Amino acid sequence: MAAEPLLVERAGAVVTLTLNRPEARNALDTETLRALARAVRDVRRAGDVRSVVLTGAGDKAFSAGADVGAMAAMTAAEGHAYSRLGHEVFARLEELDVPVVAALNGVALGGGLELALACDLIVASERARLGQPEINLGLIPGFGGTQRLALRIGLARTRELVYLGHMIPAEESYRIGLVNRVVPADRLRAEAAELGATLAAKAPVAMRQAKRATAFSAAGLAAGCRYEIEAFGLTFATEDRSEGLNAFREKRAPVWKGR
Repeated sequence: MAAEPLLVERAGAVVTLTLNRPEARNALDTETLRALARAVRDVRRAGDVRSVVLTGAGDKAFSAGADVGAMAAMTAAEGHAYSRLGHEVFARLEELDVPVVAALNGVALGGGLELALACDLIVASERARLGQPEINLGLIPGFGGTQRLALRIGLARTRELVYLGHMIPAEESYRIGLVNRVVPADRLRAEAAELGATLAAKAPVAMRQAKRATAFSAAGLAAGCRYEIEAFGLTFATEDRSEGLNAFREKRAPVWKGR
């Protein structure tokens, strides 16, 4: 019996999703993408999940990207549908109201890097290597890489990665702002779990609005600032705002109610 392509674990308010095809370097075939879509749907429906950590099984790959063997057998129409599926799944992940942490335990290439880019924060093992090598296969990134890379690191560096198709090490990725942290390989999962727990402990309504407001920046400064004003007003009307201010003055930990 084939193993599940995606493992789902929950610890308190944190859900960990693990791409589980280590023999294929956690390649993103159609089955894996659909499993990820179901997991994202379940997180959204649960209502009490506060953060998500996404990683890969094994120590060699977060995800090497698309399943090249499967792609080689696709027609042009099937390739188009495959790209659309990836875009839809990654958009649902990106639009979750809770923060998502990508923990890169190895290479993150092509669709694997694009998956990480759909997450809010990226923590990389010191052994990780990142890149968009599709140009070397006569293709371009098909799961949002040309757009999300530019939003994260700017157009010039995006063109360099996409046009040249080479890999860059974790430290270089950190230097250019592609990843948020680089940690020792043997500390990656613990660091990601700790970060997930820290995020989960924040005020739920404020976190939701913070995520929406920062995402709105892609619409331009004026539109983003208009949204921020409304989001700030919304959080100011919550019980959590009163609790947070009172807890600060009373020098105690806040007890969030999520309303």
